[in-house]
Amino acid sequence: MKKISTLFASVLLLINGSFVRADEGMWTFDNPPLKQWKERYNFEPTKGWLEKLRLASVRLSDGGSASFVSPNGLIVTNQHVANGQLAKMSTKAKDYVKDGFYARTQAEEVKAADIEANVLLSFEDVTAGVQSSAKSGVSDKAAAEQRKAASAEIEKDCVAKTGLKCEVVSFYSGGEYWLYRFKKYTDIRIVFAPEEQTSFFGGDYDNFTYPRYCLDVAFLRAYENGKPAATPDYFKFSETGAGDEEFVVLPGNPGSTARLSTLAQLAYQRDVGNPLQKKSWETRLAANEAYAKLGAEQERQASPNIRSLRNALKRLAGQQEGLLNPRQFGKKEAEEKDLLAGLAKQLELNRQYAPAWGDVTRAYQALPKMADRIAFSTLEYSRIGKIAQQLVRYGNEVQKPNDQRLADYRDNRLESLKLTMLSPATIYPDLEAAILAGWLNEAVKTLGRGDPFVRAALGDVDVGEVVNRAVKETKLYDVAFRRSLVDGGADAITRSTDPMVTLARRVEPVWRELKEWNDTNILSVESSAGEKISKARFAVYGKSIPPDANFNLRIAYGRVKGYEEDTTLVPAWTTFYGLYDRGLSFKETPPYDIPQRFKDKRNSFQLSMPLNFVYTADTIGGTSGAPVVNRSGEFVGINFDSNIQKLSNRYWYVEEEEGGRAVGVHSAGILEALRKVYETQELVAELTAK
Repeated sequence: MKKISTLFASVLLLINGSFVRADEGMWTFDNPPLKQWKERYNFEPTKGWLEKLRLASVRLSDGGSASFVSPNGLIVTNQHVANGQLAKMSTKAKDYVKDGFYARTQAEEVKAADIEANVLLSFEDVTAGVQSSAKSGVSDKAAAEQRKAASAEIEKDCVAKTGLKCEVVSFYSGGEYWLYRFKKYTDIRIVFAPEEQTSFFGGDYDNFTYPRYCLDVAFLRAYENGKPAATPDYFKFSETGAGDEEFVVLPGNPGSTARLSTLAQLAYQRDVGNPLQKKSWETRLAANEAYAKLGAEQERQASPNIRSLRNALKRLAGQQEGLLNPRQFGKKEAEEKDLLAGLAKQLELNRQYAPAWGDVTRAYQALPKMADRIAFSTLEYSRIGKIAQQLVRYGNEVQKPNDQRLADYRDNRLESLKLTMLSPATIYPDLEAAILAGWLNEAVKTLGRGDPFVRAALGDVDVGEVVNRAVKETKLYDVAFRRSLVDGGADAITRSTDPMVTLARRVEPVWRELKEWNDTNILSVESSAGEKISKARFAVYGKSIPPDANFNLRIAYGRVKGYEEDTTLVPAWTTFYGLYDRGLSFKETPPYDIPQRFKDKRNSFQLSMPLNFVYTADTIGGTSGAPVVNRSGEFVGINFDSNIQKLSNRYWYVEEEEGGRAVGVHSAGILEALRKVYETQELVAELTAK
């Protein structure tokens, strides 16, 4: 039977003040897990090894990770991470998602529409400066504003001194603040991607399962001044890839975890937050699926949204199942009880910090009654609606002092914002109308006609009429028109009579009112209480526990290893043989139809070559595309998924014995497919330096 660790063993193996939990942790580069590596794997990296790990790693603004794999700006990531850019460059005549893409020469590489790549060059602890800016005796809201102003000033000074992209990042819910300095690339071009049927073989049925048979990989290239970027820090592509039981490291950008949340916060997610998120995603999915049924072209346009939303819903179901499981939720109860017991032994600290848990609990008692309004009072799930909202906020925010603006509208982030606002990617009016109508109809159903957002958006008019006018008559599809509004600033945006802009202007006061409520009653309390809870945790455990993920660079690690599932052994890797077997076993009924290219080349390559593999590293959404590297710093695979056992990983690390595994594409399989199936000899030569 599957091995299930005891509650005590999985939660509280407290030795010398440190948690010891197998391969747990998404660690920051200022606090790498060197002790664990030495004790478990006899691995002691040099400072240079860690520096290369950081400088060769890439964060993509589309929500995924990546890495450099040549000195000429070549980037590897997942096809599903690059999928949005592939869709934006596709047309009815040429579908780069369905058919794939390959540029044999650099001249043929196609510029992506609106993606940015960031590399973390350096970091600095600015905790003292940010925390001390919050004066004692002020309200939580005032303290939050003071910390925000201090962070903005630090960022502004950093940009002036370095010219880099600078961000003050909060860790441990305000327990620490670090200044991150990034090298930014905005000229990113597509080099290679396989057809989606190969990268997503098995479709949603096989998503979050294992064994898998997916070539989920894509290659991009960073350019500077019209030429491939010089990237001396990169991962050499391994011809042999990862072996059984081999120690591996993953530098990636995990999106979001909630492992340090209080019980009150987790209970809210279980009872209100996750069900509401499900309702939101199901609303959007239904609109996209209905539109896709209208024809082949409509299906092509909606397909990226459908794939993303189905993935999100399946992941959410696993997370919610974990929270509803008494045994697993009991882990969090035991953790909080242990922390509070440790704090109680330090009387003065207990007096200072213990009340913070009650502050969070009281704040969250007020959130359910506002949750529906906060969730549905937006236009952002329509691309054209989101652009309109961004323009309206841009006009409002740039008039304010830099330290009083919303974070995305500060001077140091405006260039990144404009990259998306002024994206040349095609936007499809009929799809936008379907999405926005579906969203507003659900808003009316959920909030009622008397709700402030609904009244502002619709007045006395029905949804269809408002959407038809806003979506069909807007000029925002024209990038030059958008640019004219940006260049014209607040005055041009305020005076604009464009129907989508006026819709965004009507609902903006409602959004700001709700944001003000959330900032004052929830986020500000979380910030002040979170700082105290983090200081309590540091006092009891030190920094033996990594902070929650927040889409910044982290280090995960583990080993390549299969697992037991009930009475079945699951192998550490799959091969191309399995791809053909699975397809033929289902008589090639979609989504198990074998791509024509693989049918044609069946006898031309080594079917026993590893394709996918599993490992014990601690990963979550956002680490898609992260490189899997060995002790020598070589690229041995690329992370692309987790198995079903691991879906509750947002709230706790799923133990090795419980079968939780990350899933990757093997480097040897990637090279075999590139050489023999896709015949991308130029790309292979660059990857292997031959």
